[in-house]
Amino acid sequence: MSYLYPMSGLPNKLQAKLQQRRDDGSLRSLYERHELIDFSSNDYLGLARREEQPAENLPAGSSGSRLISGNHPLYAKAENVVRKFHLAEAALIFNSGYDANLGLLSAILQRGDYIFYDQNVHASIRDGIRLGNAKAFKFAHNDLESLKQMVWQVLKGNPLQNGEVYVITESVFSMEGDGPDLGLLATYCMLHNFRLIVDEAHSAGILGPEGRGEVAGKEWQDSVFARLVTFGKSLGCHGAAVLCSSGLREYLINFSRSLIYTTALPPQSLMAILKAYQWIQADTGAAARNTLLENIRVFSTWVEELELSGYMIPAKAAIRCCEIGGNTRVKTLSAELRKSGFDIKPILSPTVQKGRECLRFSLHSFNSEPQIREVLTILAGLLKHK
Repeated sequence: MSYLYPMSGLPNKLQAKLQQRRDDGSLRSLYERHELIDFSSNDYLGLARREEQPAENLPAGSSGSRLISGNHPLYAKAENVVRKFHLAEAALIFNSGYDANLGLLSAILQRGDYIFYDQNVHASIRDGIRLGNAKAFKFAHNDLESLKQMVWQVLKGNPLQNGEVYVITESVFSMEGDGPDLGLLATYCMLHNFRLIVDEAHSAGILGPEGRGEVAGKEWQDSVFARLVTFGKSLGCHGAAVLCSSGLREYLINFSRSLIYTTALPPQSLMAILKAYQWIQADTGAAARNTLLENIRVFSTWVEELELSGYMIPAKAAIRCCEIGGNTRVKTLSAELRKSGFDIKPILSPTVQKGRECLRFSLHSFNSEPQIREVLTILAGLLKHK
């Protein structure tokens, strides 16, 4: 006698992985949005909060990939605006920052190449590296000497005959809010003919003149092989762009699978990108950016006043992380802050290293000094009693 078992259930191996997450307190779930004071979103300048009507006479969908039917004329206009603003030779828009990193790295990393990456880079960078064919090596976070040592161990001081060496980092890291000395890193890479790639997802819109990003702000763009900027953070909309040479842009159009094999952004999204860049260069954008920078200063002042410096990772942009340690403890503190009306998300291992679990504060132009003072005062009290 035979029995038929339903095949819609979760396989045992996958159930075991979920149970492991439950056991170590790292199980993720989707949060419902509530009307709490926002210290968690990436909407640093408040652009995502603007209520705008959909652009008239623009279709809601793109109808296909960019290579088939989805390359609306607004793409060329948006890429030109993005290119000029960030002082780049060319720009290529992708559907998201994840798609951009995946598509860039999987396409350029060839057999015989090497890539050295900061150990704290974003998951999209790690996944792009995995899909490429280069040999990959990580170096200590923001540590140029660690990179030099790793390069020496791997290459033994010998130049590559038929390969390239890539180095990739972020100007502002998404979990820590810190970043490397890009000037020293760019100089080192140029000296050795290494190709430097910088993810500027969390610095575009904030750092540099008019928010052009740290690379353009310091005029290091000619020292960088490729940059990535996203539109879902300071720009308040959706999508991302790889800033690069015209040659690399053409190459990606031909070999970047996350661009070739996906439906293009709808024209309304492209119009939102154009409006966001118009806004960020206007007086309103400058005012929001200045307010954000002032809030960052105020946050640092109250961290010192309340003796929280020992918990906070030194940072240079709108992200500040309070290291707590332990998934259960950081989740408990986050829940207590939510009860007080503040939305601060817990960052759990394995997203961060075990023992470095933290509360991640995202600062915005629309946060007020009383809100900053209050949330940090509550946090200080909770930490003293835990």
